[in-house]
Order: sequence, then C-alpha cells, then structure tokens
Amino acid sequence: MSLRHAVLGLLEEHPMSGYDLLKRFEQAMSNVWAATQSQLYGELGKLEAAGQIRVHAEGPRGRKEYAITEAGQAELRHWLVEVEPNRVTRNESLLRVYFLGAVGPERAREYLEHLGETGRRRSGRLADLEDSIDWGDDDASVYGRLVLEWGKRFSEMQREWAEWAVKQVE
Repeated sequence: MSLRHAVLGLLEEHPMSGYDLLKRFEQAMSNVWAATQSQLYGELGKLEAAGQIRVHAEGPRGRKEYAITEAGQAELRHWLVEVEPNRVTRNESLLRVYFLGAVGPERAREYLEHLGETGRRRSGRLADLEDSIDWGDDDASVYGRLVLEWGKRFSEMQREWAEWAVKQVE
C-alpha cells in the first residue's frame, strides 16, 4: 500500500483539506497506515501534479480542499482490485524472538510478556476507539469496522501467543 492510495481512498469519500486528511490519518488510520504532515502534503502535491486530485475549494489563509478526479478514481479502483498486495513479511518483534536465546530464559520471558502486554494495551485502545465512533452505514463505517475488528483480533492473538510462548520458555 502506498500513501498515495490511502489519500485517494479518503478523498473518494468526500473532498478534504490537508488538515482534514491528517486528522483522519491520526484518528482512523493510524493503526493501518501512518503519515506525517510533511509526507501527506508532499503526496498531495504529487497527486495534484499527476491529475489525480484537484483543488476543489480554497478558503482563508490559503486553505485548500482537495477532491479526487476521474483519473484518481481510476487509479484507486485499479489498485484496489488489480494490483496484488505487497506481502513482504517483516516483523521486528518476531526477529527478536528468534534470537532471544542470546539473552537467557529470564530476559526472554520478560520480552515475551512485554509483547503480550503490548497486545493487551492495543486491544484496549481499539475497543475505546470503537466505542468513541458514531458508526453509520456509510462505506467508511462499514469497512472501517472491518479493519478495526482485524486490529482487535490481531491484538488478542498477540496476547494469547505471548502467554503461550512464555510457557514454552519455562
């Protein structure tokens, strides 16, 4: 996935300013795809230059609201259904687990317990996020809930796996 496609997907919902997009990344997408302000504004410039978005409206202090163009919609749809997702598996936490023998069983258990606690905390944050959202029947709500549910289940699996792994080291 790329930042480009995340921005196009958000703009598919409705026009937004860079500030609005940044807030959506922070609130709804931070567990899926993070973006900094400089990355986001840089991508907006690239998308505009490529004709995939356009300035929809301008407001005070140079505020620009962007809308997706037909070319942007075509790119988004192409990426959604025709481009195979990048499935490169890199997990720094599991790489560390692989080498935990270098620190001894006590430190290994501490690390595994930490992974379990991380999963538990993330699960709690996602449950709080779910409770704070006024869910509707729009696409962002329907598919956003699917992504949120994946995050909750993944977090719970991480917690359960870590508890199992601690017992294996004992």
